[in-house]
Amino acid sequence: MDDTTRRPTTAAETTEDAAAEPTLRPRRLDQYFGQDAVKDSLRISIAAAQGRDDPLDHILIYGPPGLGKTTLAMILAAEMGVQIRVTAGPAIERTGDLASMLTTLQTGDILFIDEVHRLPRVVEEMLYPAMEDYALDIILGTGPQARDVRLKLNRFTLIGATTRYAAISQPMRDRFGSTYRLDFYDEHALSQIVRRSSQVLHVEVDEDGVREIARRARGTARVANRLLRRLRDYAQVEGNGVITGPLAQAALDQLQIDALGLDAMDRELLRILIERFNGGPAGLETLAASVSEEADTIMDVYEPHLLKIGFLQRTPRGRVATRLAYDHLGITPPRLAAPSPQQPLFTADGIPDVDPTA
Repeated sequence: MDDTTRRPTTAAETTEDAAAEPTLRPRRLDQYFGQDAVKDSLRISIAAAQGRDDPLDHILIYGPPGLGKTTLAMILAAEMGVQIRVTAGPAIERTGDLASMLTTLQTGDILFIDEVHRLPRVVEEMLYPAMEDYALDIILGTGPQARDVRLKLNRFTLIGATTRYAAISQPMRDRFGSTYRLDFYDEHALSQIVRRSSQVLHVEVDEDGVREIARRARGTARVANRLLRRLRDYAQVEGNGVITGPLAQAALDQLQIDALGLDAMDRELLRILIERFNGGPAGLETLAASVSEEADTIMDVYEPHLLKIGFLQRTPRGRVATRLAYDHLGITPPRLAAPSPQQPLFTADGIPDVDPTA
């Protein structure tokens, strides 16, 4: 387990999450809070498929980690009344692994592949006829004696999930009938998630405690549930077992999670960008080396929330800290040199600040 998975605010799944999430996952679509546009579209797809007695179209779900892609796939299986087989792209190393999965699926069953962008190329190409024609092309023998054999498959639904939509090849994307993007949750949806999870965990949380958790959960359902479990322990030891607003605030402050959901590493990343690189622009590789992290970790783990709250900007020249980041850290932004008469001032968005009537 790397350092990022030890952070309470990480959206990546930890060993603790893997044990707890099956209990907390909603079982039906009406228990799945947030993502309203996606749910409305899926309700229509489910009703139409059931009306025709057909499997669902192949579905691709993408978005940041921790937003419920796996949960949504399991809900779809429950709503359709079919079985689901769960695997991950890196786990399917050979075509034989894929063939054994596909041939055991019954009509209407769902094959869920997490991190579908990490499928080996040869396995991905084997999926093409399986998704289009429900057939599996296998080569038996070698050399002159080799021959193609086409195995007929039961009609199934492939649900792929990814955090990197652009990393999926165009031929693969084209074979999905529906594509849905999951976005970060707002505070209202996270509050609903916290209330439901508290009932499942049999922990009492007042409304101030619910709001405090939702406010600091970085728009991510997995983080909200993880913070709830941490606060349950804190309330048991330091309180009377009830998560109140003041207790939640004290516990989250102890975890160094501030009011916007930033933890110590987030603040350190911003501070290095501001103090060592004068606020940027700084290249991703350079910034990653400065905080002793991998570039992919910076991009996938730290940046999404900083971009969402407007503390960081990606530019062609590198990463730039915004005025909001300076204000949050209590650092005075550098004063800009006065412009020449021919040089207009620029706003924070890079738009010339000129009087249109001048």
